[in-house]
Amino acid sequence: MSATLPSGPQAAIIGLAIRFRGIVAALACVLVAYGLYALGRAKYDVFPEFAPPQVSIQTEAVGLTPEQVEVLVTRPIEIAISGVPGVRTLRSTSIQGLSVVTVFFDPSSDIYRDRQVVAERLAAATQQLPQGLQPPIMTPLTSSTARMLVVGLTSETRSPMELRTVADWTVRLPFQA
Repeated sequence: MSATLPSGPQAAIIGLAIRFRGIVAALACVLVAYGLYALGRAKYDVFPEFAPPQVSIQTEAVGLTPEQVEVLVTRPIEIAISGVPGVRTLRSTSIQGLSVVTVFFDPSSDIYRDRQVVAERLAAATQQLPQGLQPPIMTPLTSSTARMLVVGLTSETRSPMELRTVADWTVRLPFQA
C-alpha cells in the first residue's frame, strides 16, 4: 500500500503547521483557555428554552355546562388578558366545570413580569365572574423541559382499551420511580 501525500493548498497548510509548530501549539492553548473561560461564565440550563414563555390560567366552575363556562368564565378572562403587552397567542378550552386559558408571550419577554401583569389583570377580571366560583389561578411556572417525552400509540389490530392497558402497564410503569 502506498500513501499519497496531499498536494496544493493542503500541503502548504500542513507544511506551515509543521514548520511553525510552536505558534500552532500556542494558538491551540489560547483557544483551549478561551473555551474554559467561556465555559466558566456560561449560564447553565438543561436545554435552552425552545417553547415561548407561557402562562396557564385555570378556573373551576362547578356545575356549569361547557357553553356556560365559555360565556361566563373563559371569555371575560380572555378579554382581560388580551390587552397585556407582549401577548403572541391566546388559547382557551372550556369543558364542564373547568376553564383553561393559556397565554403565549414573545420569546424575548420577561416571564416574571408577564406573570405579574397577568395576575393584576386576573384580579380585575375576577370581579366580573359569577358569584360562587373559585377564583382563577395561574399554574406554577414550569420549564419547557418539564415534559420530556410524549408517546402516542396506534394500532390497526388492537382496540383503544387494549392500547390504554399497554400504555399504563407496559410503557408507563417502568418509568415511574
